[in-house]
Amino acid sequence: MNPEPIQDEHPRLMNMLAHAIDEALNGPRQPGIPPRIGFVLLVSEFGQIEGGRVNYISNGERDSMLAMCREYLARAEGRYHEPKEGLAQ
Repeated sequence: MNPEPIQDEHPRLMNMLAHAIDEALNGPRQPGIPPRIGFVLLVSEFGQIEGGRVNYISNGERDSMLAMCREYLARAEGRYHEPKEGLAQ
């Protein structure tokens, strides 16, 4: 199994999609100016998740994107609670 984040048959299309999404959300990239909005794109064949493969691409640093995914999953599963005001996150 390929350990890379994208299977061999998907990188061209996923990179084109990621570029289009990033530009739609953040406008054209400016040297030295980081994007304001981050995104994650997950692609998989229906019915192939178990024993299959989920392909990943994003416009952000891996750690930030993983934190974003963890928060989303916690919200989707009903485990997320807003931090109390005044408490450090």
